[in-house]
Formats: sequence, C-alpha cells, structure tokens
Amino acid sequence: MGNYGFIMTLIIGALAGWIASRIMKRDAEMGGIANIFVGILGGYLGNFIFKNYAAGTFGQIITAIVGAVILLFVLGLIQGRNK
Repeated sequence: MGNYGFIMTLIIGALAGWIASRIMKRDAEMGGIANIFVGILGGYLGNFIFKNYAAGTFGQIITAIVGAVILLFVLGLIQGRNK
C-alpha cells in the first residue's frame, strides 16, 4: 500500500475495508479488525492490479477500496459454494 507508515496503513486499511464492506452489504457481518484486514489485503490486491498507478493518499484509498471490493466478492463466491 505504498510507502506509508504502520499507523497510516492501518487507517487507510480500516477506511477502505469499511467502505468496501458497505458497498458489498457485508458491514453487519464484519467487525473493525476484519475491516482493517480486508482493507490492507485489498490495498495490496489493488496495487497489484493497477500496478501502483495511484498517486497520493486519496489514490491509495480508492485503490484499496477497489481491491477490497474484489476480495469481498471472491470471498462471497467461495462462501456461497460452501453452503
């Protein structure tokens, strides 16, 4: 997720994970720690997909949100198959 410090990575991850969980309507299922985890993983996934073209904090947040939405979508597909 760029060259941010640990605290800033947690903040961006929490924000991106929360927004992505709201977009995917999974907010009631997830807690704060899950939002941070999904947001950070989404940030790495977004950077991999977009080859780190996002500039600045706002660009990193958007990239992390897109990556987190994709991650939640894939997790939803996997969980749907197990039911």
